[in-house]
Amino acid sequence: MSLKAFAAKIFANRVAMRTQKWVANPVQTQKKVFRELVSSAQSTVFGKDHDFSNIRSHEDFVQRVPIRDYEEIKDYINKIIAGGEDVLWPGKPLYFAKTSGTTSGAKYIPITKVSIQYQVEASRNAILHYIHETGNADFVDGKMIFLQGSPELEEKGGIKFGRLSGISAHYVPNYLQRNRLPSWETNCIEDWETKVDKIVEETETQNMSVIAGIPSWVQMYFEKLQAKSGKKVGELFKGFQLFIYGGVNYEPYRAKFENLIGRKVDSIELFPASEGFFAYQDSQKEKGMLLLLDSGIFYEFIKADTFFDENPKRLTISEVELDVDYAMIISTNAGLWAYNLGDTVQFISKNPYKIIVSGRIKHFISAFGEHVIAKEVEEAMKLAVDGTDALVNEFTVAPQINPSNEELPYHEWFIEFERVPSDMPKFVTIIEESMKKQNSYYYDLIVGNILQPLKITKIKPGGFQDYMKTIGKLGGQNKVQRLSNDRKVADGLEAFKIS
Repeated sequence: MSLKAFAAKIFANRVAMRTQKWVANPVQTQKKVFRELVSSAQSTVFGKDHDFSNIRSHEDFVQRVPIRDYEEIKDYINKIIAGGEDVLWPGKPLYFAKTSGTTSGAKYIPITKVSIQYQVEASRNAILHYIHETGNADFVDGKMIFLQGSPELEEKGGIKFGRLSGISAHYVPNYLQRNRLPSWETNCIEDWETKVDKIVEETETQNMSVIAGIPSWVQMYFEKLQAKSGKKVGELFKGFQLFIYGGVNYEPYRAKFENLIGRKVDSIELFPASEGFFAYQDSQKEKGMLLLLDSGIFYEFIKADTFFDENPKRLTISEVELDVDYAMIISTNAGLWAYNLGDTVQFISKNPYKIIVSGRIKHFISAFGEHVIAKEVEEAMKLAVDGTDALVNEFTVAPQINPSNEELPYHEWFIEFERVPSDMPKFVTIIEESMKKQNSYYYDLIVGNILQPLKITKIKPGGFQDYMKTIGKLGGQNKVQRLSNDRKVADGLEAFKIS
């Protein structure tokens, strides 16, 4: 065992012991985080607007601070971008993580000095918990690759802007720098295909032991490695032991990955976002991810089926139940207050508190990390109908993750036409271009050859009504699900396709 591996084991044991202290006192831990957050922000613009100085309890907080999404804090964000200080959190953020917006273009999520430290610590601790449980630390001597966005950042008014993964690249600890691939220069390449080709070139002769990234992007890397070397990834990288992922559900990819690798490897699931790092898989033996209750984030939970009620009940960690879908609401040391993250989670354990990500509070497609929402597909369809002679009765959209004939995956649009467009290629092109324009993640996946352009499957006249009848939801307030992240609706429509 190397000195680095030995030191990693010692450090892992210490971190596991520290974690157990707050895991043993979850409710008190969250109360402490809540008090510290409110106290720290009393003198901010937001704190004054919402009377933080008189908040003594969660009930006080609920009365004063309504749930918001990004659009509803945008005015505060704009004040910071314009040069304001002490707006959402004391001082100015160090960064804005730029993400794809759902209604009005890009979103700029603040990241403060303290919040980025917690993000980095959570990434590190996920690996250390793996070492603590398994006793395996040999991989720290091998090469590690983190497939991520460019670390080059823009700057305006003393605040740097960039993708979260690019920001995180600046915080790789020194003791890992010599092990880390790809090179800084390669990481800065914007064109994804060029970048992956260069990563393959840099890594194919190395002893890769840890590989991390969103599964869809890593799959592309593996396929290129195999095509170039003629070998399974596990044969090429004999020391490959650990796959770290987040962003999308790994399970649809698992069989494909194991085929590409040629053997099984351990994996660690993470739940990071620009808004914070919420959970990580702390055990190879148990399902779910440990919810991080001591990381500067106060959590509230609303039952998903009541979320759109006028005044849904906001629950604290002490009030949640197992196997219930909750919308997760966060208040953070980056200055997000009662912020609707948009994700839904289920608790699968309360001792300790462990979650799985169950979806989004609204229907969506994110099988590859694209975060497509109903508004986007409806706008694209409207443009296509307006721009052609088509008439559409009904439609829904689903991902096709495992197409036949070794095709790239794609989005499948199931459409019941009243009048089929005389120029179908034009109809498809309008939809495709609209989707790429509205959603930067979808654009990146198409340009990066992770997805191929959408395909249309025609449904026979009355097919959607017949389908709704088969599931007992014909008429009344029932609506066809506009889009979904799985094939449940798509499979149900199979009987009503026009061949």
